[in-house]
Amino acid sequence: MGRLSPAFVEWLMGLPDGHVTAVPGLSRSAQLKALGNGVVPQQAVAALRFLSPAALTTRTAA
Repeated sequence: MGRLSPAFVEWLMGLPDGHVTAVPGLSRSAQLKALGNGVVPQQAVAALRFLSPAALTTRTAA
């Protein structure tokens, strides 16, 4: 059975090469922890686009 590669997780999340894996001094487990606690940029954009109209409507109605 293989091991999860932090570089693969970076790619899967759509992050640039080395975004986490090129940070000096981070162990493999620390890299995976940082990636696991991170936000997928494409999902964050989708959430903001979905929530922004509701926030603007609420704000202008007040």
